[in-house]
Amino acid sequence: MATPHAPSPKVNITRTERFSRVIVGSAGIVGGVLLLAGAHSVLAVVLEVLLILAGVDLLVTGARGHCPLYAKLGYVPAALAHPMPKRPGR
Repeated sequence: MATPHAPSPKVNITRTERFSRVIVGSAGIVGGVLLLAGAHSVLAVVLEVLLILAGVDLLVTGARGHCPLYAKLGYVPAALAHPMPKRPGR
């Protein structure tokens, strides 16, 4: 028996922002892990874990194309609010 899936959330991030989020999120994760290896204080560990978590958030929202905060605030990027009309023949 197939398990019903929840409908996937509406895309509310532009293609450029999705790409940027994935790149910056990946860099945050890698940077946080590298810095965590040399942490010498509790404060440094806490800040580096927060950097890793922020990177994971950016990576996931960029990969999915949906930002829950944008949805909660009702923000829709202009490029998605008024999509370009398709040309005939394309």
